[in-house]
Amino acid sequence: MKAIALAMLLAMLAGFVLSHVMGNQGVWAWVSAFCEAATVGALADWFAVVALFRHPLGLPIPHTAIIPRSKARIADSLAAFVRDHFLEPKTLLAKLEVFDPAAKLGEWLGRPEQSQRLAQLARGWALQALDLLDERAVREAIQGFVIARLRNWNAAASAGDVLGLLTADGRHQVLLDEALRRLGTYLDDESVKQRASELLVKHARKEWPRLVGTVDFVKPVEGIADNLADRIARALLDELNEILSQPQHPLRRDYERWLQGYVRRLRRDPALAEKVEAIKQKLIEHESVQDYVRGLWDQIHASLRTDLEREDGVLARHLQHSLGGLGQALERDPALREAINQHVMGGAEKLALRLRGGVTDYIAQTVKAWDERHLVEQLELSVGRDLQYIRFNGTLVGGLIGLLLHAVIVFLDRSPPL
Repeated sequence: MKAIALAMLLAMLAGFVLSHVMGNQGVWAWVSAFCEAATVGALADWFAVVALFRHPLGLPIPHTAIIPRSKARIADSLAAFVRDHFLEPKTLLAKLEVFDPAAKLGEWLGRPEQSQRLAQLARGWALQALDLLDERAVREAIQGFVIARLRNWNAAASAGDVLGLLTADGRHQVLLDEALRRLGTYLDDESVKQRASELLVKHARKEWPRLVGTVDFVKPVEGIADNLADRIARALLDELNEILSQPQHPLRRDYERWLQGYVRRLRRDPALAEKVEAIKQKLIEHESVQDYVRGLWDQIHASLRTDLEREDGVLARHLQHSLGGLGQALERDPALREAINQHVMGGAEKLALRLRGGVTDYIAQTVKAWDERHLVEQLELSVGRDLQYIRFNGTLVGGLIGLLLHAVIVFLDRSPPL
């Protein structure tokens, strides 16, 4: 474009010289007028265009090289323009309100391929995050966190609370009934009675070896033992049935008092709490517990990686389902869209207010830090093509004005004197 403008200027100069060589008469007078004015117009517009970016011919003419000399002012003006037209809260909120972000989000998430794509993208990010983690640091952090929590845990109070829940609404009596029924079933078993009889015979032989040791007394003793074991079992069964049938049985009241007292002791007795704490600390320090806690991250890491490496993993499916559900909810629930839009508006307003000063300073400082020569080159490449048309127009318009002025002179010369 510069070459074309220069060629036009040279053509005008050549025409001007040629017209004078040809006598500057007749048609050549018109050519001379056109070329002379066109040359002046071309040179004037060349000066104007060049003066924007640099000193013409390297001469420090006042009010030239306007852009490099005004770089700081341009930077501040550009920053203020961005601040006032792009980060002005009212303008930004007006554009967001028309855009309706919640509806657009719901429409986008409502398409299955979009929610699937987003879920797979999140799965890839999660896998990359797992690879970036320092496993040793994470393992140590988890171990420290779990052990610290266990050490600070009030085991006695927790046990008291758990027992308190178990004793609420008579649940402990139901537990006692089940235990008594199982004990009754056990005692009514013939094999149990036989073992009890054998224990009685064994005890008798130990206590009265001479008496039981004779052959004449072996069978009677065994019969007595069988009978005694059966009677003891029946007596116990009768007692158990009596306990089961009587809600206010003394055994039940004793059991109630003992259990309630133990719950109170767990909550209030410092001595018992100290014993429970000592047991807890021994369990924490046990090597098996320490190994288990150290291995928690390995199990978590392996499970996460196995699931995330599958495109149809549980986490990916759950995320995709959740995103799709959110999209459908946004499409059919105006109240939800309104609530999300209000949050977006509020967040955008706060963000714009917070960023206005920082972005303005950043733009201004960035432009001011640019090299002047680089700035001029970039601006010339951006708008220089259109600026060359100014030179084209200056050449043509100047030539036409030259023809007009020459026509006026010819007209005046031919007019009769007043």
